[in-house]
Amino acid sequence: MAVPFRKISKTRGRKRRTHYTIEASTTVKCPKCGEMIKPHRVCPNCGTYKNKEVIKTEE
Repeated sequence: MAVPFRKISKTRGRKRRTHYTIEASTTVKCPKCGEMIKPHRVCPNCGTYKNKEVIKTEE
């Protein structure tokens, strides 16, 4: 069974993980109502997707 010859230091392990960061989710503006939404999804505010009404909403 393979066993490490030496212990990997905390610094060396943390250097390897420097790119493991949380990114903010991308949002775009709804072309109809201007609400910020996730891309490629139906707007929860006005119920449109690609300028077509998908969900009927009470306005």
